[in-house]
Amino acid sequence: MTDRPKTPRPFPFDAAQTTRMLDWARARIEDGPDPKAGARDFATLEPVLGGSVTENGIGAEAAFRLFTDAIVPTTRPYDHPASLSFVAAAPSTASLSFDAVLGAAEIFAGNWDGGAGAVHAENQALAWLAGLAGWDGKAGGVFVAGGTLGNLSALHAARNWAAAQRERPERWAILASVEAHSSIKAVADVMDVDLILVETDTNGRMSAEAAKQALTGRECAIVANAGATNCGSVDDILGLADLAEEQGLWLHLDGAYGLAAIADPEARAIFEGIERAHSFIVDPHKWLFAPYDSCALVYRDARWGAAAHGQRAAYLDAVDQAAWNPSDYALHLTRRARGLPLWFSLATHGSRAYGEAIATTLRIARDIAEGIDAMPGLELTLGPQLTVILFRPHAMSDAEMEVWAETHRRSGALLCLPTTWRGRKVFRLCIVNPTTDPKEILAVLETLT
Repeated sequence: MTDRPKTPRPFPFDAAQTTRMLDWARARIEDGPDPKAGARDFATLEPVLGGSVTENGIGAEAAFRLFTDAIVPTTRPYDHPASLSFVAAAPSTASLSFDAVLGAAEIFAGNWDGGAGAVHAENQALAWLAGLAGWDGKAGGVFVAGGTLGNLSALHAARNWAAAQRERPERWAILASVEAHSSIKAVADVMDVDLILVETDTNGRMSAEAAKQALTGRECAIVANAGATNCGSVDDILGLADLAEEQGLWLHLDGAYGLAAIADPEARAIFEGIERAHSFIVDPHKWLFAPYDSCALVYRDARWGAAAHGQRAAYLDAVDQAAWNPSDYALHLTRRARGLPLWFSLATHGSRAYGEAIATTLRIARDIAEGIDAMPGLELTLGPQLTVILFRPHAMSDAEMEVWAETHRRSGALLCLPTTWRGRKVFRLCIVNPTTDPKEILAVLETLT
């Protein structure tokens, strides 16, 4: 019997190229990002990246060179300590290192059969979060790509839950603050429900009394901010929990950014009443020191999520429905085990280290705010609320603020962009990195005066 010729590999790849790529990843993890990196326009990128997909390929060396020399330098380095706009990122070395190997494991984590160990480990991280909220063993959920999908999945479950409690109105509605994240409006549009917006106090906080006055009788859920993106405000969660219970409504907390602060025992009181909410989200890729992309969606009773999201089909009959299947808790089926980098970092360092890092970040925000308040020529407009600070230079026009922001972004000194607060343009800082140096930030801000 003659040996059969080996079937040629469809995608041959030199092991030396794998080594080169892993070496680059190690250096990036150890050295961090280039703070001067940033977006470039289409006219700049097209001559370099356009036409890179060809019939016969350009080879791994050339393709990877495009990544290192053209792609990475034209992306914003959100994990740099001076990246203080939007809500940035501060992944731990442990979580970045683990994420670098997670892809190689090629784990399908949509159901228990495909990813039992990964799912079980993710659930340890979810249980930690649920425990911080004061929830018991009935709680559970799943990691999804981001806050928009987390909010959509939670609010779909809320409507499903409400429909089982009472007669459906002609048209459902969701109640939220005017400071609610843009995703809440997007979710309402996708669900084809009305969004009732409630005015806030001068700090951007929605009170239970204001929410009660806005009720129409058609609501299925109240969305409370647990750290508003623009101003950092935390709504009256305890009062809203009373209102939700009184009216038979679901209370969902959008804590994509701010709810991470609950890991600091000293900050726990800010979220008083969270134990009575029905669901919450928090993004580990924001202030829980994990890489993109990850949003933890947690239900106080996981059965509420499963009732809304469990999928059934002939080709899924072989899936053990008695096991914990992450696809049952959000609007998805296929998923990677995106919660594992958070789990690995937590398992490596322990929850105390997380609480201390959050406390450090809160202290950094206070130090920066105090420095702004003491600096002639700057107005501390608001904050810090959690770690969001709003301020404005007295002597600058709106156009001059834009120029200053772009100049310092390109220099790599500071990413600090304007926002709008109560009809005025102001600068906004949001600190999520415990290695941010207040003295360095304040030294840059002195150029505003």
